[in-house]
Amino acid sequence: MTGEVSPDRRRFLTAGAAVLGAAASAQLWLPTTARAAETPLPEGVFSLGVASGDPLPDGIVLWTRLAPDPLNGGGMPDTVVPVEWEIAEDDRFRKSVRRGVAQARPEYGHSVHVDVRGLRPDHAYWYRFRASGRLSPAGRTRTAPHPHSRGGSLRVALASCQNWQNGYFTPYADMLAQDPDVVLFVGDYIYESKPSATAVRKHEGSDEPYTLVQYRNRYAQYRSDPHLAAMHAGAPWVVTFDDHEVDNDYAGQIPQDPDKQSPDAFVARLTAAYQAYYEHMPVRAAAIPDGPHIQMYRRLDFGRLARLNVLDTRQFRSNQATSQAGAEDPSLTMLGAEQKEWLLDGLHHSPTRWNLIASQIMMAETDLQVGEGKLWYYDAWDGYQAERNALMGEFASVRNPVVLTGDRHLTMVSDLKEDFADPDSGVVGAEFVGTSISSGGDQDQAAFHKEWDPRMADNPHWKFIDAHRGYHLFDIRRDGIDAQVRVPETVLSPEAASSTLARLRVEDGKPGVRLV
Repeated sequence: MTGEVSPDRRRFLTAGAAVLGAAASAQLWLPTTARAAETPLPEGVFSLGVASGDPLPDGIVLWTRLAPDPLNGGGMPDTVVPVEWEIAEDDRFRKSVRRGVAQARPEYGHSVHVDVRGLRPDHAYWYRFRASGRLSPAGRTRTAPHPHSRGGSLRVALASCQNWQNGYFTPYADMLAQDPDVVLFVGDYIYESKPSATAVRKHEGSDEPYTLVQYRNRYAQYRSDPHLAAMHAGAPWVVTFDDHEVDNDYAGQIPQDPDKQSPDAFVARLTAAYQAYYEHMPVRAAAIPDGPHIQMYRRLDFGRLARLNVLDTRQFRSNQATSQAGAEDPSLTMLGAEQKEWLLDGLHHSPTRWNLIASQIMMAETDLQVGEGKLWYYDAWDGYQAERNALMGEFASVRNPVVLTGDRHLTMVSDLKEDFADPDSGVVGAEFVGTSISSGGDQDQAAFHKEWDPRMADNPHWKFIDAHRGYHLFDIRRDGIDAQVRVPETVLSPEAASSTLARLRVEDGKPGVRLV
């Protein structure tokens, strides 16, 4: 993926995905005799936009969901609706390469997931949908490079933690302008919190979501953000979830507050939450939930340049520790035995130069205690230290491991150490904890540094910390990874200028990260 912007792509970015796509569709997708007899659905049937995801060298997932009344369950009839789809090599759809019909089924919220194959590697495509006389916006996507491709570059945007009530999703406007090849979203796509009267934007509903309809409504509200919708239409996404897509700090099938949610009630909540997640994400059929279970960990290769291992750090973890001794208990697991074996196999047998790990929660140590002693967050990898430390030992024999993380609502860029208890131990990798899109709102930077700067001496592996909102942008090449911390002036306004706050670099064959 070269990062070059074609004239078609430039026009797409300038005009905006929704506006250009709808106009092009209306003009160029000509009706047939059969279509003339259809009863049109309401105008807003494509209110949730379009998306693509999980690029392969020959394929991509195309997504939409029919929802003319998005905040009230969707508003669709309880029937199967055929949805036409088309993918083309140009934004005017003059060079159509694939088309077909998918079935939008009521049992999946009338969502559509089309797994298109037979496409060209490392190639840009445009796509759109049509249902009962209504046309969707157009989206732009890209396939992964050929499996044996050794050259080129890959631009990845890392995002997480977008709390509707804390601010606007302003950073996505800048992200779209930076034209990433792929967006990696590592958790907290929605927040399950109750509506707040003092919020910047108020959550829909009257309570936390527990049922399928309630989760659908919450996703629909988030999907209505125009910057998020445009970014989904502008590049393929690779997604995974953390806790707020279900319940804060849940572990496996254990809720945050087991005294308030019975095991049966929480299983029902998990079932609803995972189904709504599948219905709103551009993922393959392998992710169709089986009750309170969903297959989320998976692997994507981008030629011989980069392998992306997407983790699931919620479904298989032990319950969180409650003490330092508990955090060091060797029986605790974050990944579960099967996922851990899968990860190590993928790392040790990787054909790529860079081995990326998408981890929802921070892997490097965060020692909160200034001076003697240790104080950790038990929900992060610090609460599962035996497994984390064993993983660091494995990283020592892995080529260029780089962990891409969310959750913390801060930028925290670190060296990964073979033994965090020994400052002189070897560096085995690098970790970028991306800040949040909006969660936390506009923070007081002076107050943040007053609290956190004194901890730097106890965490010598930290290379850069900051509390602005935004995202991280990576340009991955054979010789290194150049990273930017991109931050907007504010998320209290839908529109705000963004800039590069910091630049960092990871060198090929040299574990760790440095501030440029």
